[in-house]
Amino acid sequence: MQQIRAHILGAAAGGGLPQWNCGCDNCRMARAGDIPAQTQSSLAVSANGTDWAILNASPDIRAQLAATPSLHPTGLREMPLRAVLLTNGDIDHVAGLLTLREMQPFTLYATPGIHEVIAANPAFDALNPKVVSRAPLALEQPVELVPGLFATLFSVPGKVPLYMEGGEMDGALQTDLMGEQTVGVELSTGESRAYYIPGCARLDEALRARISGAALVLFDGTLWRDDEMIAAGLGQKTGRRMGHISMSGPAGSIAAFDGLNVGTKVFVHMNNTNPVLRPGAPERAEAEAAGWIIGQDGLELTA
Repeated sequence: MQQIRAHILGAAAGGGLPQWNCGCDNCRMARAGDIPAQTQSSLAVSANGTDWAILNASPDIRAQLAATPSLHPTGLREMPLRAVLLTNGDIDHVAGLLTLREMQPFTLYATPGIHEVIAANPAFDALNPKVVSRAPLALEQPVELVPGLFATLFSVPGKVPLYMEGGEMDGALQTDLMGEQTVGVELSTGESRAYYIPGCARLDEALRARISGAALVLFDGTLWRDDEMIAAGLGQKTGRRMGHISMSGPAGSIAAFDGLNVGTKVFVHMNNTNPVLRPGAPERAEAEAAGWIIGQDGLELTA
């Protein structure tokens, strides 16, 4: 029986923990070594432990690869990395592609819409198309990502990347988008099913029905509360305006998952302000009491 093997390369949202220009409590504690530092959002997956794919290439990908022995070279230039799959065009999910430019063959999967974003930026031409195949992947079209492990992209409520927004738009309008710009990933070996959804604005009934019965779900844990950034004095946008459902509250993800038949639930993509990043914080205790694992760099999971 083949299992889905998942290795969290980075558990933090864009900016990581500590974020270079932030002096919030979490960042100060991470710099002092009082809480674990975390790199930016990325996940490695495999069905056989030999052939691996990376879901989202964060700006920290070089350090993440170095810290993960299963992704180290097996020869002079032989690598276990076979594919990279993108769930959106956010900078914290695509900037790492520029690190993977050293003429190393792999397949780059994304929706046609996300591929258009990549193609429009000439910096990504550093990924030689003769070496790195760009494979458009339609929604709901399964593909064998690596041997024995199939991936299917599906739309989730979200928004376009910040650099594509243009003028200010109403928060509800921004986060009610369903299409190719923000997707989740269904992973399957035929015997087990898991989901990676690092960005999601709301958990609607269609998404609840889809993930019900999954052995593993790694889900958007950006903020604990919707006004977290505003309350911390670090921004003017709510989590909803940024395209992320909050963990807490009656409309939060913890409540939305309550009653769902999901084996293992893991929060990923935590913003540097999120109190669940502090071991011993009451918010973390509340999430764990509801059956959630707070993701962290290096955490290995099987399903």
